[in-house]
Amino acid sequence: MAEWDVPALVSAASKTPREALAVLANADRFARAIHVLAELNVADLLTAGPRTVDDLAGEVGADAPSLYRVLRCAASVGVFTEVEVETFGLTPMAEGLRTDIADTARDAIVMDGSDFFYRALGALGHSVRTGETAFDHVFGMPIWPYLESNAASTRILDDAMAAINRRLGNRYLEQIDFGRFRQVADVGGGKGIFLSMLLERYPGCSGVLFERPAMVEAAESSIAEHGLADRVTMTAGDFFTGPLPAGCDAYVLNMVLHDWNDEAAARILGQVREAIGDTGAVLFVLEQVVSELNTWDRAKLLDIDMLTVWGGRERSFHEWERLLRSSGFALANEPAPGEWTVLECRPL
Repeated sequence: MAEWDVPALVSAASKTPREALAVLANADRFARAIHVLAELNVADLLTAGPRTVDDLAGEVGADAPSLYRVLRCAASVGVFTEVEVETFGLTPMAEGLRTDIADTARDAIVMDGSDFFYRALGALGHSVRTGETAFDHVFGMPIWPYLESNAASTRILDDAMAAINRRLGNRYLEQIDFGRFRQVADVGGGKGIFLSMLLERYPGCSGVLFERPAMVEAAESSIAEHGLADRVTMTAGDFFTGPLPAGCDAYVLNMVLHDWNDEAAARILGQVREAIGDTGAVLFVLEQVVSELNTWDRAKLLDIDMLTVWGGRERSFHEWERLLRSSGFALANEPAPGEWTVLECRPL
């Protein structure tokens, strides 16, 4: 059994469909255990080999018997391994919690377990009954104004998004030849991590980073750290109202549209279409395409976050096709479902 095969993990933990249902219904216990171990950076302490719970507890400032019970729970599904009683080591899944690897999942997992995320997920029933975003119900405001007034939560989100961009950036860059473009605009590009990766790979290309005013200073600092300040133009604004930078050969929306419902996403796409005009520039949407019917697909899990926290949605191929066409674009490729992928869009 592969440790990352979710249906196989559920099957291995149960003998009957009723037991499998119980495992799934109580999976938040596993989630909380993994979140706590991520926050404590336990994986970093095991890179040289297994250690006892007493050693680990002393380093992270935890109660040893309690830490043992949490590690034992996580090890039961392949996150860490108990090599002998009260002594734990890394597994391939636990490696993803290390902070010293390029494709770490640690920061994203910390975000998933943070107060502002977890409380919203706990109000999933409200979203199902009303169609409203649970976060707004729990906190009395949408997530974006909440983040503007909560620096600690913003740092958690920024760290998670930076790690996700680093992890997925090379995957996207393997799928797109940006060397054919003179200037690329990254709309809603955060700190510019993906744009920096793109420009480092394609030295003949320049970039434009469009972000909300509150993000510009952090983005400028990040881009300068990559030595790319002379190749990036920073533009502050609102991608709902524009105007977006004109005159670019390609535009990128990287994990932007799934944060928004169809009406809001269409407004963003409309601004991109207006910026492109009749130049024939290409739009690349970097997102997931939800698999059809009953297959396991992480996008179906992430879609619950979109429903409860962000007010957005993950989309199937037909939903993407409808949204893009209504906004003045046509798909020029066949994006692969069930994974992070590239939707290449041509203006109609």
